Amino acid sequence: MYLRYLPLLTLFVSVPALALSFQTPLEKIEWKVEGDKFECRMTQAVTDFGRGQFVQRAGERPIFRLEEHSRWFAGGSATLLAAAAPWQPGRGDINLGQVSVQAGSVPLSSNEEQGGRLLAGMLDGRSPLVRYRGQPSGESLEVRLLPVSINKPYNDFIACTANLLPVNFDQIRKSQLGFSGPGLELDPLAQAKLDIILDYVRADPSVNRFELDGHSDNSGNRLSNRDVSRRRAMAVQAYLIANGIPEEQIILRFHGERYPLVANNSEANRARNRRVTIELFREPMPEPPAQAEPAAPAAPETVPPEAKAPAATS
Repeated sequence: MYLRYLPLLTLFVSVPALALSFQTPLEKIEWKVEGDKFECRMTQAVTDFGRGQFVQRAGERPIFRLEEHSRWFAGGSATLLAAAAPWQPGRGDINLGQVSVQAGSVPLSSNEEQGGRLLAGMLDGRSPLVRYRGQPSGESLEVRLLPVSINKPYNDFIACTANLLPVNFDQIRKSQLGFSGPGLELDPLAQAKLDIILDYVRADPSVNRFELDGHSDNSGNRLSNRDVSRRRAMAVQAYLIANGIPEEQIILRFHGERYPLVANNSEANRARNRRVTIELFREPMPEPPAQAEPAAPAAPETVPPEAKAPAATS
């Protein structure tokens, strides 16, 4: 009996699992480009899945990511390809390597190299294609964007990226400003770093607290080193205030030689320890107190007719 059905069983086992494929119909493809000084996005909706998106943050190069409505991705890794478009038979795909997958609304993001190659590939008629096998049933999953009418949205995306700030918040959240020798003044490099920070803060008013920590090397005695670190932190504070930062948003501390980055055993190391660290924070703003509604005017007092004084008689 077993031998009778063996060829049939072998046939079923040899059939590969079917792939789920998500792709927007050609006639419905639209690109959307939006952004500001902090981030630019070029998006194509993917029918029944979500959307694929090229994203470039200030201070970074573009990446590619997927956003999904349902939870098709459950972890692991996927393969990212600059694939030949469906209307290009015989053209080979370019494997750009693996990307990590995590459960959530944004299951995967490429690195910058992959994002740049995908973006360039679209101008060459290639499709961003994600292949993933992670379903409990063993089904594979494909999500494809099509390089249709890409020239105008691509140019709009590039124009958007040209107006990005030079840095993003994560890149300047904590910065170090160096000082030469026993100097207490900001050198041109330190001023240039502060100017970049100030340009960002002017564009992002949610940054509303600045913590300054002054440090020295071990060249002097403990008291003189504390004073040097204090005066260096004050030089940074003065520069911030002169450029529009409210003094009440600045917290200043000084530590002398107590917290070296590296051992003070060479001139190069001592130069690294002469510094002011500036750290930026976004503190939640207190809610303005609710204004009490004005009380309704009091009704005029009325006197019953019988309570009125009798009219005078002659």
